[in-house]
Amino acid sequence: MLKGKKLAVIGCGKLGEALVAGLCKNSELQKNDITATVGRETSIERVSKKLGIAVGVDNKAAVKGKDIVLLAVKPQNMDRVLAELKDVLTKEQLIVSVAASVTTSFCEERLEEKAAVVRAMPNTPAVINVGMTGLCHGLHVSAEQRNMAEAIFKCVGETVFVDESLMDAVTALSASGPAYLYVVVESLAEAGVKLGIPREISTLLAAQTMHGASRMVLETKAHPALLKDTVTTPAGCTIDGLMELEEGKLRVTLIKAVVKAAERARELVNTQNKTSK
Repeated sequence: MLKGKKLAVIGCGKLGEALVAGLCKNSELQKNDITATVGRETSIERVSKKLGIAVGVDNKAAVKGKDIVLLAVKPQNMDRVLAELKDVLTKEQLIVSVAASVTTSFCEERLEEKAAVVRAMPNTPAVINVGMTGLCHGLHVSAEQRNMAEAIFKCVGETVFVDESLMDAVTALSASGPAYLYVVVESLAEAGVKLGIPREISTLLAAQTMHGASRMVLETKAHPALLKDTVTTPAGCTIDGLMELEEGKLRVTLIKAVVKAAERARELVNTQNKTSK
């Protein structure tokens, strides 16, 4: 799907670097078909040497002749970057934005008529190629362009397309999700330490247990409740632990955390739209 395509990455920070590294390793894109830009000239040599691609600071020059333009700039800089690129981008180019709180309509309104825009929300595990990316597309994206966008993020993990009305929820669940799970891993590890297990071993036990449990859900496709029941034997220790979790309202607390994060994501979208008018 990406063979023979040319890509520009505008704002090649940590996420941009992870995506380029994943593309170079796991796709048909060649390094000489990728150009990236950075915010400071002092970063050019470091990023170019690390990724093995052409790197500069001229955004306009970078996007010319490219099939795909990946916008990895901060949300507060998106308005300026779109204004800068408006006259050089064409409707044949696919625009992919990974800027949180920036909608497809925000980009479409600031570019030429019928701009093809895909919005993506990856999470931090993408840096080790096990990310989860939620995607949605604007009004003028072809089936081929949709497939190209998906292929980019397949290089760093799993993908799912949703209606844009769900992107705030996706942000709250999968983009913010690693932070919630780090708290769970940390808490389990602390429990191990409390019970006398050395911290390094306790952290390994907690993290690998979460990793294995997640793999079980993904690979068996069984409902998490059914998998939970397979661990819970009558009059065993697991049921006592689960009772403590229920009494502590872990389940409802996690649900409320995601809902609250989604509300904040929506607020940020509204703020982005207001401040850029």
